[in-house]
Amino acid sequence: MLKILIAEDEEPIANLIRMNLTRAGYKCVWAPDGEKAADYMTAEPFDLVLLDIMLPGINGYELMEYAQECNLPVIFLTALGSTENKVKGLKMGADDYLPKPFEIVELLARVEAVLRRYNKTETMLRIFDVVIDTASRTVMQDGESINLTMKEFDLLLLLARNRNIALYREAIYENVWGGEYMGQSRTVDLHIQRIKKKLHWEDKIVAVYKVGYRLLGESES
Repeated sequence: MLKILIAEDEEPIANLIRMNLTRAGYKCVWAPDGEKAADYMTAEPFDLVLLDIMLPGINGYELMEYAQECNLPVIFLTALGSTENKVKGLKMGADDYLPKPFEIVELLARVEAVLRRYNKTETMLRIFDVVIDTASRTVMQDGESINLTMKEFDLLLLLARNRNIALYREAIYENVWGGEYMGQSRTVDLHIQRIKKKLHWEDKIVAVYKVGYRLLGESES
């Protein structure tokens, strides 16, 4: 299991991030200040650090030195959203920069992208009775191969990596089809229905009124 360090002094934000990353299959450790984050980085192996810039004790920019010594990928999370701060963070070696406030689905996508860049992604995802192999792009259910189209596979993977999260149709469309959602297309709905039918997941993928869809977590089935 891939392990992520969350260096964030605002506990509600840290808890929200930790909850959703844990649901997505990551192991998370929280550091509420810069000194604790430095201790964790030098004492334990991590695959990625989510680093707030405005940390008490040692700030995020100063912690970059620790991260680089440990060869750790870094995504800056910060309320300092100016271009100057973004450029400074990237020039110091950060792999990405996400200004607050942000959508959880975007954070998860960026985490995945950075981990993939470092060849640290998990290739097997298991949820309910389904095993998703991201390397071979295959889906097995109770030992039987499930034939999905390319977009159906991408949509299932998006739901699986964001289980328990209500995903807006706009976010689903943009992540799977790569274009702007115009609000009239039934493409998302039709693909959701086909996945539910093929996997017999009528009770596991639920519609969220005026939002989109949510894949239930294991405990909710």
